[in-house]
Amino acid sequence: TTNDAADPRVCLICGDRATGLHYGIISCEGCKGFFKRSICNKRVYRCSRDKNCEMSRKQRNRCQYCRLLKCLQMGMNRKAIREDGMPGGRNKSIGPVQITDEEIERIMSGQEFKEEASLPEHTWSNNGDSSDHSSPSNGASEGNQPSPASTLSSNRSLEMGGGYTGAVRDQYINAPMNTPYQLLPHLFSYAAQSGLLAPQPRSLYPQSHPLVMQLVAAEDLTPLATPMLIEDGYKVTQVELFALLCRLADELLFRQISWIKKLPFFCELSIEDYTCLLSSTWQELILLSCLTIYSAQIFGDLADVTAKYTPSDEELQGFSEDSMELMERLIYLFRKFHQLKVSNEEYACMKAINFLNQDIRGLTNVSQLEQLNKRYWYVCQDYTEYKYPHQPKRFPEIMMCLPEIRFMAGKLVNVPLEQLPLLFKAVLHSCKSSFISNRTGNSPCMTTTGTSPGN
Repeated sequence: TTNDAADPRVCLICGDRATGLHYGIISCEGCKGFFKRSICNKRVYRCSRDKNCEMSRKQRNRCQYCRLLKCLQMGMNRKAIREDGMPGGRNKSIGPVQITDEEIERIMSGQEFKEEASLPEHTWSNNGDSSDHSSPSNGASEGNQPSPASTLSSNRSLEMGGGYTGAVRDQYINAPMNTPYQLLPHLFSYAAQSGLLAPQPRSLYPQSHPLVMQLVAAEDLTPLATPMLIEDGYKVTQVELFALLCRLADELLFRQISWIKKLPFFCELSIEDYTCLLSSTWQELILLSCLTIYSAQIFGDLADVTAKYTPSDEELQGFSEDSMELMERLIYLFRKFHQLKVSNEEYACMKAINFLNQDIRGLTNVSQLEQLNKRYWYVCQDYTEYKYPHQPKRFPEIMMCLPEIRFMAGKLVNVPLEQLPLLFKAVLHSCKSSFISNRTGNSPCMTTTGTSPGN
């Protein structure tokens, strides 16, 4: 109604309390998330009535077709959604749009999505703008793309093919820690960066292999000791599943603490800095390990336990839209890792880079952490390009998993405790089928030290 439109506190879709301007119009968090999921996941809905269902806070979930239809009719701008699925709009200045009934019908019927079928359904690189390329300078580059110094603080996309110059990489792979930090020069060759040149066989930088092996040696690759076997026919309760999740979290956290003490640069960090880093990144480290080296147990044994848990109607009704979005993003993240088949060596580098986040507040020696971060960034790039010469986009795809892991870990901490068992059941149930279908092949991070999965 006109009054609704005039009230900045009311969602123009369902009338719920609005939280701001989302995708061009004033709306609530629920409708914002629903619109984003519908467009990003190319959803095609059906209305069982006359395509004119009531949209209110209580009724909005009953017909997804009419909800999306109203989002488009009220001017929600699908072009404002970031192509990489990350949080934040692509352009904050984009306002509402008026599109024709024909355009709306093409979206609602899925015709517009079919025409894009030749493109990847999900992409983590900013292929829409090939003029911006990442630079390993201090912070973000001119294109506001992540660099070794800003990977974890930026949710921007990454377009980086080819490789960096040997001299630049040498500076950080071979430099002793007491060398004063020097700003890296900008990259020189557009052709090399953009992947226009065919990959050239080359050898691994001499220092890369020992640095990678030191990181792998710090990892505890033994299976998790927390019992996750349940008798057939046993019904797991919400309390029992929650207790199991807590025991798993305890063991995983203990392993992260032990890992830090085995790092090759542990003695170079102050107690204040490594304590600050651990307290800020432990959730991310645990999530990363569950998606990689412990994936067989998490998506196998733990999934079997959650399958024996049946949530009550009250639990199902209390499952929030935020938890629903979190579930979808976790499933997407799992599939991304499963597709990449990250090796132990790549995982060890990713974990070190994630841990060495110099943007965390309260650190005492930021320049030291920045140099360490860059060192392992280049080591990981060198190793990945050497091991997978015919996958020029593998390294940027791996690096762009880190901001998503950081975002998801932050969201997981805020999930109400009573919703965690249902969330894990939903995620693991959805992921287990794809995990089992490939279990006879190479699982992510299930390779032995010194080897890596095939291309």
